[in-house]
Amino acid sequence: MMLLLLSSLYVRSQNNLPKNVTAVLEKAGKNRGELEKVIQRYNQNKADSLKLKATYFLISNMDIHSSVDYYWTDGKGKRIPYNEMDYPDFVSAVKAFEEIKPKYENIKPVPYTYKDIDTIKTDFLIRNIENAFAVWKQPQSKNISFTDFCNYILPYRVGSEPLQDWRSVYHEKFGWIRDSLKTQSTEDALNYFAKDMRTWFVNTWDQEQRKEPLPHLGPIQLLNRKKGNCDDIGNLMTYTLRSQGYCASLESVPYWATSTGTHFFNSTFSSEGELVPFDVSTANIKIDNFSREPSKVIRITYAKQPDVLANIIDREQIPPGFMRNKNYMDVTANYWQTGSLETSLFTIPSQPSIAYVCVFNGMKWKPTWWGKINKGKAKFDNLCKGAVFLPAYFVNGKIQAAAYPIASGYQHQLTLKPDLVNTRNVTIEEQDKYLKFRLDKKYTLYYWNNNWIAMGEKTFVEGNSSLVFEKVPKNALLLLIPEYSQGKERPFIITDNQERIWF
Repeated sequence: MMLLLLSSLYVRSQNNLPKNVTAVLEKAGKNRGELEKVIQRYNQNKADSLKLKATYFLISNMDIHSSVDYYWTDGKGKRIPYNEMDYPDFVSAVKAFEEIKPKYENIKPVPYTYKDIDTIKTDFLIRNIENAFAVWKQPQSKNISFTDFCNYILPYRVGSEPLQDWRSVYHEKFGWIRDSLKTQSTEDALNYFAKDMRTWFVNTWDQEQRKEPLPHLGPIQLLNRKKGNCDDIGNLMTYTLRSQGYCASLESVPYWATSTGTHFFNSTFSSEGELVPFDVSTANIKIDNFSREPSKVIRITYAKQPDVLANIIDREQIPPGFMRNKNYMDVTANYWQTGSLETSLFTIPSQPSIAYVCVFNGMKWKPTWWGKINKGKAKFDNLCKGAVFLPAYFVNGKIQAAAYPIASGYQHQLTLKPDLVNTRNVTIEEQDKYLKFRLDKKYTLYYWNNNWIAMGEKTFVEGNSSLVFEKVPKNALLLLIPEYSQGKERPFIITDNQERIWF
């Protein structure tokens, strides 16, 4: 009779589920029952009302999340019975793999993706919720609101890493830090975490590339392998802090605006509720200022965000990268001076509704933000100052210039339309930390006019201290590339008084 009553209550509660929860359940197919059991678990007792809300939060945002993992096959495509996670540590896993390899020909890794709504089981989700609530009751978490708890402690994943049951493992492994800091500040906790991590985890950035098709290591893999890149370190710190009841998020600089590469770091909140950005891979853990301009600073969230581009246009119309996702926040203004750019656009057939703005990174224009097109113009908001941007279209899977580059200074903006009539000779001298000429090496100067156009080639010879290029268009964005280029050159402009400004 009691079972019948509970079943009846649950059926009625199903009719009262939030619409966003129902929408996700309808997508879950055969796995729907696993998610519904979690709702049923927390829908039977008023004392579990917050856990029920937490369940709704997780399920309503679950449909946008998935894992990227891989398995091994032989030359015939047959799956090999090997899984790194079946071994107690990474050394054992590698040893076993080396013993297996000679038994198969043409062994190779095969990546695959699986969705959370198709695979998450009842017990996994309940354990995550129970463990998260347990640490939320700890002294260091007493001032954390339910909203912040849901966003920065509760989530069972960070990115697209393989799903692994990590909370209890991390809670036990790093519990000594929590116990020693019951009366200490969040900043002290960060220093403890960083000091501990450096004793056992190796930062592989610029040292080695992961050979497997695995964008992100899973949380247990991080503990077993004891090494990873900046992205992995950011994930590791997110799991660690959340397991001990501290808020944590992963922040990303998709591209540096005045340098090459990307960056990942973390943020948390102080006991006073202030944002505390930090990077445990650097000497100064707390981030007070960046050393260079970020194209954007993006906070990766578990929850869907209402104002993202992927809610406006189809994913295929968006350049590959973070803008295709629905779970990020633009937090650039927390880290750098920002402003808006507005420009007229080149007319093209079938003009799209969205334009993009790019930064020059790795010798390519990389799309980093977007703006709506209105009457042939586009406005791009919240861009860092001190960088040069190229407005662009994304057409047939390719970026193409939509306007002339715009130098966004800290006081002024300058549209860099090259003056092909009024030209001048340009003298380029060496500059500490930026440019050092090599004897007998060739250097080519380019200017931007919807493409990089070569102005000429010069060889640096003994006795010279500079290079001189003739008939260079005024008001042009320039790029000097040596024959030994490593793809790290930066664009620059030369003012009327021959001052060179790098971007």
